[in-house]
Amino acid sequence: MEANVEPIIAATEELRGQLAKAIVGQTDVIDQIIVALLSDGHVLLEGVPGVAKTLMVRALALACDLPYRRIQFTPDLMPSDITGVNILNASTSKFELRKGPIFTSVLLADEINRTPPKTQSALLEAMEERRVTIDGEPLPLPDPFLVFATQNPIEYEGTYPLPEAQLDRFLLKVVVGYPEEAAEMEILRRHDHGFRASHLEDVGIARVIDVSQLTALRQTVRQIHVADSVLNYIGVIVRKTREADQFVLGASPRAGIAVLICSKAMAALQGRNFVTPDDVKAVLLPVLRHRVLLRPEAEIEGVDADDAVMSVLNQVPVPR
Repeated sequence: MEANVEPIIAATEELRGQLAKAIVGQTDVIDQIIVALLSDGHVLLEGVPGVAKTLMVRALALACDLPYRRIQFTPDLMPSDITGVNILNASTSKFELRKGPIFTSVLLADEINRTPPKTQSALLEAMEERRVTIDGEPLPLPDPFLVFATQNPIEYEGTYPLPEAQLDRFLLKVVVGYPEEAAEMEILRRHDHGFRASHLEDVGIARVIDVSQLTALRQTVRQIHVADSVLNYIGVIVRKTREADQFVLGASPRAGIAVLICSKAMAALQGRNFVTPDDVKAVLLPVLRHRVLLRPEAEIEGVDADDAVMSVLNQVPVPR
């Protein structure tokens, strides 16, 4: 049965239009975020302060009519500040659950690398299991449940970098750069005419996708066809990262699955019900850049993860 991608095309075009009311430019970043939304995966957003990372996530939650919460990660943040805690009610002499901000559909974990590993782990465990345990009782998280975590790539003082096993919980690592010149001029014009990020509701972002539609779109993405030659292409790329001299740690089988799922979503965004090698190439960097570990010698030579992944990609013949 062929997947009908027409509903995905219509929904994502509307979604882009609504996000454009708040976000200028950043086309590739927005497409990657939509890919994560359709693939039911979490996103690590990396960029310097002031490039609209938070604004993007808030706008997405509004356009999808999903509950949104934000946690500012700090060195003194405790796991219970995220998950919640049982509180003794003096009037009833019974414990009552006070749920933490993790009980939402879209969670922004701001500056996730500023909190100690114990607190990071509380969030990352919930991302993997889609539930939290409070005083021994497992509690399911809402469905959908998406985490967008941000981190600053420049400032490392007082931070706790995420270890590789925890980074792997993120489907994509999206690099948010500075806007192009024309986009930056439009940002200035909008603010000159009264736009305020703190009053996003005034922009008029309309709901274009609800939970039932999102579920249906995700099911359609899973039905996108992938030829054996493209499956082999993904597998060879992933395996070659384990053999490449630049890496201490290559991509795992889970990374290959992530490339596959995201390639399907990217194909749907392009209006196709089958995956091409170009779809694989389009998602390869955001899927793999945080799942590989460079050798110190490569870093000294100025090579970054993206360069090394592209070097591997260029060695793999493209299937016809």
